[in-house]
Amino acid sequence: MRLAQLVSTAAAVAATPARRRKVALLSSLLAQLDEGEIRLAVGFLSGRPRQGRIGVAWATLDRIVVEAATEPSLELVDVDRVFSALAVSAGPGSRAARRALLTGLFARATAEEGSFLRNVLRGELRQGALEGVLAQAIAAAWSVDEDLVRRAAMLGGDLAEVAHAAAGGGAEALRAFRLELFRPVQPMLASTAPSLAEGMDGFTLAVLEWKLDGARIQVHKEGETVRIFSRNLRDVTGTSAAVIEAVRGLAADRLVLDGEVLALRDDGRPEPFQESMKRGAAQRPFFFDVLLIGDLDLLDAPLSERRAALARAVPAALRVRSETFEGLAGAEAFLAEALARGHEGVMVKDPAAPYEAGRRGAAWRKVKPVHTLDLVVLAAEWGSGRRRGLLSNLHLGARADDGDGFVMLGKTFKGLSDELLVEQTRELLARETSRTGQVVRVRPELIVEVAFDGVQASPRYPGGVALRFARVRRYRDDKTPAEADTLASVRLLHLGGAGAAAEVS
Repeated sequence: MRLAQLVSTAAAVAATPARRRKVALLSSLLAQLDEGEIRLAVGFLSGRPRQGRIGVAWATLDRIVVEAATEPSLELVDVDRVFSALAVSAGPGSRAARRALLTGLFARATAEEGSFLRNVLRGELRQGALEGVLAQAIAAAWSVDEDLVRRAAMLGGDLAEVAHAAAGGGAEALRAFRLELFRPVQPMLASTAPSLAEGMDGFTLAVLEWKLDGARIQVHKEGETVRIFSRNLRDVTGTSAAVIEAVRGLAADRLVLDGEVLALRDDGRPEPFQESMKRGAAQRPFFFDVLLIGDLDLLDAPLSERRAALARAVPAALRVRSETFEGLAGAEAFLAEALARGHEGVMVKDPAAPYEAGRRGAAWRKVKPVHTLDLVVLAAEWGSGRRRGLLSNLHLGARADDGDGFVMLGKTFKGLSDELLVEQTRELLARETSRTGQVVRVRPELIVEVAFDGVQASPRYPGGVALRFARVRRYRDDKTPAEADTLASVRLLHLGGAGAAAEVS
């Protein structure tokens, strides 16, 4: 297939707000691909070429100035061949070799193709074809169940591979994807409930867990081999010897565990997140779920069964505190104890629910008395006074409901320490895209966890709502922009009365 056809489809997807139309455009494109092109096309559309992070610097791309081709000639396999050569180029002379490869590629590309390729190489593709839409398109292109596609993607970790399997083997090939040791799966996620009563609503029985303010980890063990994966599935095994030692000491020979890692003070209270994550901090793991034990895959087992297996495999000292409740009376005391011990709140979970990898549904609900959102930094303003020369006031955005772009909710300069201001300025300038007066606009890559007192209507911002008294709690290096909270979730807090107040001008 010609690259031009893929690029024009991507542009049409970006231009339409209708999810159904996005799916139709993508599924039509996918159905026309040859077998050898499927992985390539899905990788390009999702901004994840099969070579992974190719590592072409912005400055290198900016120095490639060639006259664009007037007629399209590039095939998908041509681009893949150049990307493969770029990925293995290293050592003496590699800079010149990379520049020659890029110059040759862009000389054959039309203006539209060149823009698309630059965005893929920079990791900032913004055409609206997020993985959720692509999963639907894969299901439609090869007439398979969408849930099978999503499940295979979570277990396989590669949507391009899933698309290839769906095209070649249909539903049977997708069912063949299994949980495998040392291949991490997307973590199950929680929705937000504004109160404990609403968090437990609809549950006859509810499992409550202390909500720890640590870093999410997934730990795989086979014999003496232990590997640790972050929330976004990066291998972070070398960052915590304490976790490795603790898991090696467990009796089970084969395990996949889900949990948090954090540091505790001498009195047992948690250190602030920033302190817990510092190199050299005395971190401890606390596990709340088990996905595999021995040869038993527990993904589809109910939480009650997984909790029982976890209790057999992991001692209480390494498990997150949890209890099962029927009704609010005991649950309120459990929440109060969690807060008194310095934790964020509680998780409320359905004991009958399976582990839904990568899904954010109603089976898990987080209840935190202090409302927080994970938002994207869209821009920042230069500070004044003692903050002169530093980027201070952050422009914050929620993810658009259709997954295409971000919607600004407000600004904040609160909660930023002097140390964080310096680091923040460096990171933002590295992502600068343009300036207007005091405002520096940046690529939407950095996620901040923002605490706030409520949500109120606001005609000032395009989403119609704004945060009241927002302040930065921390940067979320473990999250990607695709995992930022949506505008719909912010509006839900507003409609639920979480801090609703008079409109701001």
